[in-house]
Amino acid sequence: MKIKRGFLDTEDGQIHYRIGGEGEPLILLHQNTKSSDEYRELMPIFIKEKKLVIAMDFFGFGESDKPPRMYYIEDYAKTVTLLLDKLGIKKANILGHHTGAFVGAEVATAYPERVNKLVLSCIDYFEEEERKTLYNRFSEAFQIKEDGSHLTKRWPVRLSYVDSIELNHRCLLDELKCYGYPPYAPFAIMNYAEKSLERFRLINCKTLILSGTEDIKKLEKLGIAKAENRKFIAKTITNAKMVNIEGGTIYMMNQMPDEIAKVVVDFLDN
Repeated sequence: MKIKRGFLDTEDGQIHYRIGGEGEPLILLHQNTKSSDEYRELMPIFIKEKKLVIAMDFFGFGESDKPPRMYYIEDYAKTVTLLLDKLGIKKANILGHHTGAFVGAEVATAYPERVNKLVLSCIDYFEEEERKTLYNRFSEAFQIKEDGSHLTKRWPVRLSYVDSIELNHRCLLDELKCYGYPPYAPFAIMNYAEKSLERFRLINCKTLILSGTEDIKKLEKLGIAKAENRKFIAKTITNAKMVNIEGGTIYMMNQMPDEIAKVVVDFLDN
């Protein structure tokens, strides 16, 4: 079945989304600095599993407009409900990866009546120093250089774990759309992190936490996150269970669609 594109009009601009399939609704929420393209490989698989699949671009990313102000996780969560309203969906399952996991968690907390089951992929609890490191890395990384050196500097950054020139190119294209603008997602996460555990405790729906083993190794090496905190989140959320995705990197949604889909569909359907 064909995947179509659409735009949601809001008071802060237009939000781009992809939609396809029929059946139980599943909302897909991407990470910083990606877009709905993060789910290009997964969407057709979910459609075959009888899901109505919707992947949106957050404000500031992909084909969505840049927001007129800095957005908070709560603001991004609100846009998810606006899209559900536009599509006439009262309740949906949510899969969020990294930044998208924070947004998905807040939707389940603030709008529990809109969420059936929740999948939080590579969600972390960031301690104070880790928040600063995260924010500073992205504040400094996405500056446009007069000599164009930012273009060549970013190409090799992820090659060691993307292992695909085509995927690296797609990631870079999404990333370039963030250049010259504020670090929207790191700002939102930094401001949400301190109260995140408090918010996680309010989640009551059945929750699956996915953790890519290579993803967390990389983040620990960068001093951004800790594996022990992912386990702590799994204990913090009522009705949550955790599954490690062996070999899963930060881009595992693109790299391991069959493995991810199997785990997610088993959770949603059983």
